[in-house]
Amino acid sequence: IRKSTLKGGLQDGVDLIEVNNGALSFFIVPTRGMSLWKGSYKGIPLGWDSPVRDLVNPAFIDLNDRAGLGWLKGFNEWIVRCGLDSNGAPGNDTVIDNNGNETKVFLPLHGKVANIPARHVEIFIELFPPHRITVVGIVEETMMFGPRLRLTTKISTDLGSNNLTISDQVTNLNQNPSELQLLYHCNYGAPFLEKGAVCVAPFKTVFPRDLRALDGIKTFSSFSDPEPGFVEQVYFYELTGEPKTGKTAVLLKNKENNLGVSLHFNLRQMPCFTLWKNTNTIESGYVVGLEPATNYPNPKWFERQQERVVSLQNDETRQFDLSVSIHNTKQSVKEMESFIKQLQNDTKPKVSEQVSNFFTPAEK
Repeated sequence: IRKSTLKGGLQDGVDLIEVNNGALSFFIVPTRGMSLWKGSYKGIPLGWDSPVRDLVNPAFIDLNDRAGLGWLKGFNEWIVRCGLDSNGAPGNDTVIDNNGNETKVFLPLHGKVANIPARHVEIFIELFPPHRITVVGIVEETMMFGPRLRLTTKISTDLGSNNLTISDQVTNLNQNPSELQLLYHCNYGAPFLEKGAVCVAPFKTVFPRDLRALDGIKTFSSFSDPEPGFVEQVYFYELTGEPKTGKTAVLLKNKENNLGVSLHFNLRQMPCFTLWKNTNTIESGYVVGLEPATNYPNPKWFERQQERVVSLQNDETRQFDLSVSIHNTKQSVKEMESFIKQLQNDTKPKVSEQVSNFFTPAEK
């Protein structure tokens, strides 16, 4: 474990924690909401090549820039949280102000937590096998007369393993109920993403977000070479999972079926899954996002209408667990596919060839 602080330019003052278990290594960024910047497993890179080259200090980010897209000026992480008060597309919302009146506010893309420095960080190492390494961080999204949400994260891995786990707790510090939205933006480029790569998931339904996504519905789960001018396509999934536990998994695998990465999470914690396809040129950001969440990344007002916004009572805490595994053999990829097939069981998957007003606001 190594801690360092970056100097110079937009990255000035950014703290980094590098964790290396002997096979899997990754960087945690306390200054950027305890995101995971990049990683490597036995020489295989984890993450993607973003047009944003540096780890940008949040002091240089204006979230309201370009009509609420300022979040993208710091977006280059492998795994980054979107939330905690909101996590979707930019848009207006209604809140109660300091005088107790309803007022209109603008919510920028993907919320604030990724641009809030951790206020507390500590490290634990178990002295006995499996010698688990855990980095704990506390990030608070708080203000007077507004949300007061605390994220307590434990990011851990075992010595020599191909796996890491993010175990998050979000607590409402307010006396009154507060809303919560949380999404894990897990992003991959080469070598996982390539022509012929496939996202394998156990699902009931898949719906295109908009007409642009509908254009690609025939190939929604597969990927192409970098394509100049490609416009992002987004697909909303309803997944299946283990009936008794709610556990589920998704897999991104390469063309040769000898390399993949899987996400493991619980549908009782995060019932929504989004696939983000952005197979533009390498220079523009050739990337796919696998995104388990409490809701779909639409404007908050719409997700509230669909009853997909979590409400936390005073001092209530919600638990969220995400596990990431890297598969570097055909056998490992095959075993993961077989597990997902078991999760699919007898559920007949449905791929919609129309945009649904249950998943997408009419204005889209």
